[in-house]
Amino acid sequence: MDVTDAFQASVNSSYGTPVHSVNEEDKEEGPDDVSDGTALLADEHPAGPLVVRHRPEDTYNMVYIIFFLLGIGSLLPWNFFITAKHYWMYKLGNESDPEGHGESHSELSDYFESYLAIASTVPSVLCLVLNYLLVNRLSPSARIISSLVVILAVFVVTTALVKVDVSGCRTEFFSGTLACVALVSGASNLFSGSIFGISGHFPMRISQALISGQAMGGTLSAVASIVDLTVANDVTDSALAYFLTADVFTLLCIALYLVLPKLEYSRHYMSAGACCGAGILSDGAFGNGDRPPGPENGGSAPPLKPILKKTWTLGFCVFYVFFISIIVFPAVSSGIQSVHQDSGSPWTTTYFVPLTSFFLYNAADFCGRQATAWLQAPGPTSPLMPILVLLRTVLVPLFMFCNYQPRDHMHMVLFSHDLFPVVFVSVLGLSNGYLGTLPMIYGPKVVSRELAEPTGVVMSFFLTLGLATGSAFSVLVVHCI
Repeated sequence: MDVTDAFQASVNSSYGTPVHSVNEEDKEEGPDDVSDGTALLADEHPAGPLVVRHRPEDTYNMVYIIFFLLGIGSLLPWNFFITAKHYWMYKLGNESDPEGHGESHSELSDYFESYLAIASTVPSVLCLVLNYLLVNRLSPSARIISSLVVILAVFVVTTALVKVDVSGCRTEFFSGTLACVALVSGASNLFSGSIFGISGHFPMRISQALISGQAMGGTLSAVASIVDLTVANDVTDSALAYFLTADVFTLLCIALYLVLPKLEYSRHYMSAGACCGAGILSDGAFGNGDRPPGPENGGSAPPLKPILKKTWTLGFCVFYVFFISIIVFPAVSSGIQSVHQDSGSPWTTTYFVPLTSFFLYNAADFCGRQATAWLQAPGPTSPLMPILVLLRTVLVPLFMFCNYQPRDHMHMVLFSHDLFPVVFVSVLGLSNGYLGTLPMIYGPKVVSRELAEPTGVVMSFFLTLGLATGSAFSVLVVHCI
């Protein structure tokens, strides 16, 4: 059997079917060193095994920590942007009370979240498509640094406007805010897709660190929201703290990424990926006589067909996991009220939704993602993976029959105890973290090494597409309730 036709993992994968053409030196390497179709051609292309033999150690787990922090930074600014909900209501509403106790509303504030979803979703998808087209035309460093600079510039402007009175120009402020949302959302997705593409050159633990960091970013924003409810007296002070934190963390991300190539461990894998992308392999390595895409052949976009051929099942799993999750969270889960709300207890009124919906989901999501560092099952070719992903569909009706309020069409509440939404949110978060992370880290490992980075971008596109489609369906679900 031709080795290029068998399931192959890349040099940093833990998954690879035994192929008899591997030489004895490669067989002696550990599970993380199973080489892909490019490295298996040892006699013709000795550069492949060299990548395996001379693998440095991640001293003090520095690279792991950097990717974890980059994961946090990829979503934390955006999460803080949407966490400052009361600030936006204050700025766009007709109230003048900075403590946020006023109940006045305006058309701008009432529909702000709907406009926010539209302004963030469209640029996200477009930027991920652009990211894929730029993989071989623009270096990862250029894409990552430029996106971080855009995020930083937007948040500096947003921070400067926190204490400015915009009561006389709310419409202009609203338009400018949506423009900022579009820029931050697009740049964040360009950054996330690019950094995940780079992580495809590393062992799976690095991709896992990046994805776990993203979940931690959501958890930190949920904690900040709860603290805000407890101690904050002025919505502008809370927003100022959110935005200043985002400014600092974005600067930290820029510094961390600039440090990354100076570490031997990361330099080793990034250089190996760059060499493969530059076309180390001879003609015919793709099975069709084409050389790998790269700057030497005009910087054309990577071939999409061989990527989808290997990853379409994993891509569907990523899409459907986040499709189901975004249908429920936060549109439905945040509308579930405590059945004891009339008791007047702070737990059943002020803190029930922030704790049971936002904090619990993000914490469970983080635990699910972190679990993939120790347990990686089912494997990338297992039929159990899509089955488990499809089984999550049952979570949608389970949430719909909790105590969601108000109810205009479905008046029956089957799960009339506060424990039910706690359990359902925990299952939603854990399954999202675990089943969403596995196919994401498998994707770049089931293709040849030179396609690892564009495959990471493609997997990010499936994720964003799932979020965009699920957001549209969440409106229908809420309407049905």
